[in-house]
Amino acid sequence: MANDPLQTKPATDPQIAAYHETVAKASTRPGPFISLDGRKVDVAYFPDKPDESYWRQIGVPGKFPFTRGVHPNMYRGKSWTMRMFAGFGTPEDTNERFKFLLASGQTGLSTAFDMPTLMGYDPDHELAQGEVGREGTSVSHIHDMEALFDGIDQSAVTTSMTINAPAIVLLALYVAVAEKRGVPYDQIGGTLQNDILKEYIAQKEWICPPRPAMRIIRDMLAFCTHKLPKWNTISISGYHIREAGATATQELAFTLADGVGYVQAGIEAGLEVDAFAPRLSFFFDVHNDFFEEIAKLRAARRLWARIMKERFGAKNPRSWMLRTHCQTAGVSLTAQQPMNNVVRTTLQALAAVLGGTQSLHTNSLDETYALPTADAAKLALRTQQIIAEESGVTNVADPLGGSWYIEKLTDEIEAEAAAIIQKIDDIGGIVRAIEVGYPQREIAESAFRFQQRVESGERKIVGLNSAVEERGAPIPLLHIDAKVETDQIARCQAVKANRNAPLATDALAGVRKACQTDANLVEAILAAVKVEVTLGEICDVFREEFGVYRDPAFL
Repeated sequence: MANDPLQTKPATDPQIAAYHETVAKASTRPGPFISLDGRKVDVAYFPDKPDESYWRQIGVPGKFPFTRGVHPNMYRGKSWTMRMFAGFGTPEDTNERFKFLLASGQTGLSTAFDMPTLMGYDPDHELAQGEVGREGTSVSHIHDMEALFDGIDQSAVTTSMTINAPAIVLLALYVAVAEKRGVPYDQIGGTLQNDILKEYIAQKEWICPPRPAMRIIRDMLAFCTHKLPKWNTISISGYHIREAGATATQELAFTLADGVGYVQAGIEAGLEVDAFAPRLSFFFDVHNDFFEEIAKLRAARRLWARIMKERFGAKNPRSWMLRTHCQTAGVSLTAQQPMNNVVRTTLQALAAVLGGTQSLHTNSLDETYALPTADAAKLALRTQQIIAEESGVTNVADPLGGSWYIEKLTDEIEAEAAAIIQKIDDIGGIVRAIEVGYPQREIAESAFRFQQRVESGERKIVGLNSAVEERGAPIPLLHIDAKVETDQIARCQAVKANRNAPLATDALAGVRKACQTDANLVEAILAAVKVEVTLGEICDVFREEFGVYRDPAFL
């Protein structure tokens, strides 16, 4: 556009000039990068005279301390991964939903498992009664995993699995299926949530106590570092910490403290920090306070970069990068006036993008009632696509960088989170802090204070304590047929009855022996699932060898 008054001036600062040279060499998705008016939009914007404080705290996108994003040209190079969380009923039901979402434009898979799977029980266990396939899909053996990914190329799609206590078993099942299909280990890409520490802090889905659970994590870190170069072994998850009632700052602090614990576990396993740290990823909640959430993500990147570089001495810049998946806040959705949830989700998704996420799930409007219908899930996906394709926010890296408010919030959140992490260090580290109940108490108190503000009317929630209406017409809901449970029980029992019993018995004994020694558990479990040993049987060995954890109920 000729004589454009907003055309950026040629960079005079050498670091900014170097940044523009880097961007010029980077891959870029097709433009043009212009506004609706036809105005040219630059890849990033900077102060006229950046001072020392600017370089220390903010810098350029793609460079330490990564305040402005982990990639130089951010979404100009590649959009975030649209990874809608999906899972219900049988593996076949979820496979159908996966294919529907992929056909609708989703770019990565994210798997939800039912409560028995999350807790390490087969569908025929008495504690699984009434829960099979209800909150996610039911997977207990290799044939379930084959059905879940039937017709999906494991070398061409990345798969996220939201699983924690029995994550090692689900990893083995996924790898076993890929191996059976001839997919080389170095082409298996995806992410395990596998964040057991946040279970003790917030979500409460565990099997054994924290210290043996960290041994299991250690073995997975070692196996994936050596054999699965494209696999993210742990998605360190603040999401559930926030959903339990933490503030934005507490979510950030406890999540990074968990990350510190996992890095220490990797080092104690004899791994070089730069060998595994680049494959760690994060998962954050994005709530309603628009600017606070943006600042939280910027502060998270900066604080993690400093922790990795200064505390752990990591040399590889990829070890300094905090790469994150985000999900809009399920706890913010209301059963009252559920259509309002579309607006909430849109604002939260926009905050995640402006904050620089690498992957995003948008909640569906009906999730306060049930798992989402196909139509509700597609609308949530379309929300991301409209932000990506129509809003123009993807044209500029860190478009809110330099805002007085955003930079002040970023500084404050970083400082407050760093103080909490220091307190955890003073207690003796995150595992010890969990054992004495520090994060649990802090979250409980924050949740109580928030609920008091809602009940007093100080905190407005439209449809709940503001603009209240009579209950409207019902919306379509997803219903899980009771036949799912009977079918999954029958399938599981058939596997146990028809497999090679001596091979299964020997393989399960191998898992037990690995628990009793210092052998890597992944190798033993991988061998077991290949001969049709089930998730529940392996987790029963964990319960017998490592003990069962009971919540001490800190108040």
